[in-house]
Amino acid sequence: MKALRLFPALAAILLLASCSTVRVASDYDKGTNFSEYKTFAFYKPGIDKAEISDLDKKRVLRAIEAEMLAKGFTKSENPTVLVSIFTKAKERINVYQNNFGFGRFGRFGFGPFGYGGFGFGGFGPWNNGFNNNIARSTQGTLYIDLIDPEKNQLIWQGQGSAPLVTGNVEKREERINLIVKEIMGVYPPQVAGN
Repeated sequence: MKALRLFPALAAILLLASCSTVRVASDYDKGTNFSEYKTFAFYKPGIDKAEISDLDKKRVLRAIEAEMLAKGFTKSENPTVLVSIFTKAKERINVYQNNFGFGRFGRFGFGPFGYGGFGFGGFGPWNNGFNNNIARSTQGTLYIDLIDPEKNQLIWQGQGSAPLVTGNVEKREERINLIVKEIMGVYPPQVAGN
């Protein structure tokens, strides 16, 4: 009986854990030869407009710098590419249903009265055998833009969306590092024919 009561909580935890992955997308200028870009600098006017705290901004920029260096870029006063960021956030409300229930109105009830009339989830017409769990989270999206300073054009944009972590500083920094790593994992784009 206790195991049956623990199942909805366990299912909700597993669903929340599976939602913690980063969804990544990117777009790029097909006419760009990305192998020409070897140096970078941050584009301060764009970064100043990003609507996140200064502490998170520093975390994001450190993570981007680490990823750019790992890809063979060097930081420069005369960069071949500028890096900018912007962010979006929205509250998400998720309703999770588990299909647990036996008895008259439960999911597995057979015949007009199910197994013996009443049982788990079979306490009347108001109970359809479903339990609803509601979870609220803030979904954040980080955009990383790479700009060609000579052409003054956006050449690549990566975005990553994931639930945000609040409170614990270490977990927050870990989440930011993960989001940046996942976004930069799709740079440079795999251009057909290369």
